[in-house]
Amino acid sequence: MSAYVIASIDITDPETYKGYSERAPATIEKYGGRYLARGGETATLEGEENTARNVVIEFESVEAAKTWYDSPEYREAKSRREGAAVASVVVLEGV
Repeated sequence: MSAYVIASIDITDPETYKGYSERAPATIEKYGGRYLARGGETATLEGEENTARNVVIEFESVEAAKTWYDSPEYREAKSRREGAAVASVVVLEGV
């Protein structure tokens, strides 16, 4: 069953963050994921306004998403994000 990684990222250092954004896509592709939404235009429909960068990535399963997230390739990419952004990342099983 498909699973979706949903990330909300508050970028605090755009220049340093580039190191992450240049590396992460290849790791997602390698582990079978694909972007469904990646930082496009947003509109808050309810609740507090969300100005973070929002990303949705589809994987084959929750297990596949976790394998990607825990992979050496993604850990290296993620290390480039440290100090440049504050992120909330969840994986959600599809229906």
